[in-house]
Amino acid sequence: MADAKQGDPMAEAQIAQPLGRWPILSYGVGHMLNDITSACWFTYLLLFLQQIGLAPRDAAIVMLSGQVADGLMTVLAGEMIDRFGHFKLWHIGGSVLVGVSFSSVFGGCLLCTILGTDSYLVRTVGYSFFAAVFNIGWAATQVSHMSMVNCLTLNPTSRVALASCRNASNMVANLGLYAIALGVFGAVKGKACSDIVLQYRWIAYLSIFIGCCFLVIFHAGTKEPTLKSESNCKKRARISWSYWFKKTMYYQVALLFMLARLITNVSQSLIAFYVTRDLRMNEYSKAIIPATIFCCSFIVSIVLQEIKWNSRRLKCLLTIGATLWVISGVAVFFLPSQMSNLMYPLAMVIGAANALIMVTTVGLQSALVGEDLNGCAFVYGSLSFLDKMSCGIALFVLESYEDTMSCGETRGLNSVSRYGTGLIPSCFAVLSLVVTSTLRLQDDAPRARAAAALEAPLLVKKQKM
Repeated sequence: MADAKQGDPMAEAQIAQPLGRWPILSYGVGHMLNDITSACWFTYLLLFLQQIGLAPRDAAIVMLSGQVADGLMTVLAGEMIDRFGHFKLWHIGGSVLVGVSFSSVFGGCLLCTILGTDSYLVRTVGYSFFAAVFNIGWAATQVSHMSMVNCLTLNPTSRVALASCRNASNMVANLGLYAIALGVFGAVKGKACSDIVLQYRWIAYLSIFIGCCFLVIFHAGTKEPTLKSESNCKKRARISWSYWFKKTMYYQVALLFMLARLITNVSQSLIAFYVTRDLRMNEYSKAIIPATIFCCSFIVSIVLQEIKWNSRRLKCLLTIGATLWVISGVAVFFLPSQMSNLMYPLAMVIGAANALIMVTTVGLQSALVGEDLNGCAFVYGSLSFLDKMSCGIALFVLESYEDTMSCGETRGLNSVSRYGTGLIPSCFAVLSLVVTSTLRLQDDAPRARAAAALEAPLLVKKQKM
């Protein structure tokens, strides 16, 4: 295979063979530890830190420190993986950092214990440090896992199937997290600060245990792809960064991916505040409402795996997802607390919209990379850098305007959580609609077989060539 010519039909047929269900499944669950800890991170970190005494602005500093470290590490990991490969080594190293640091954040202030003080400054610094370590490990795992897609197969349908299965696993991880949270919130009542720390400590430990179980499946069922292997990734000179900066599609996909992540992450980070403080729902709602969102996302993701894909449908479904977010976001913003039960059907719409925009934007990344495999990690790394930095800055700005709320205080339409859960994501969705309208996608695989593959269902064992 190493000597196969690019025009050799037999060689091309072999490297474009669709993957079976087991390789797709084992790859898809490889991000579960990241996904389940990320769900807890974005849903509960700000709430947890403020419940144990940090001011909203300082809690946002902890979040921002993690996002900055994540963004920088994302670019570094992308560059190093493009140079040296070893996807699975980066994956396992990042996973170790994730497990250790995540338990140190939600398990209490480790730095306070080490220094023997519980001062406000030490708590802020301690949480910020471990937030940075957590996100460094998270970025290393994410970039290595995402950039494996284009090196596992050249089959377009299998590539989208890998991305879709990865997204479905993300939904499962989120549902698992909210099931754990619901059980812990029911078993341990958070009346005192020590009870709140105990709640989140159990959530953290159980999340890490479940994530590690899926790590074993991933490493057992997924072979190490290498940038120097001719069987899946043709040996070529490493692509320079400037190559991507000359592509109009790079900027379009980067902006769409950033907007999609802003929509999902900003709304997810503030929804626990919104349902408990603005809608004045019970404590269980901060687990049930996010779970409803991700349950619907999971169902839609499963449906997306079985449809036939082409560029027109990719663009159409992204437009539908963004439109649903515009409508639901405005409804969330104006929803009065007296009609809080309407949040359940709205959560279902939001879940469907999240799945549509995330699956399609990840699919656009794969379309952008195409067969330029020796620069794929930079693409995924640079786009994730924009995602991390923009989300961190957006949450920091929003929380800078948040005031500490006293118990029983009534909140109007001008609360930060209302803007962050409803109106601001809707604005991001409008921008994504504008950018989507400028996309000019083509099913431009030069071989008829590749074009036919893009039209096939995503999860298939065999396919006629």
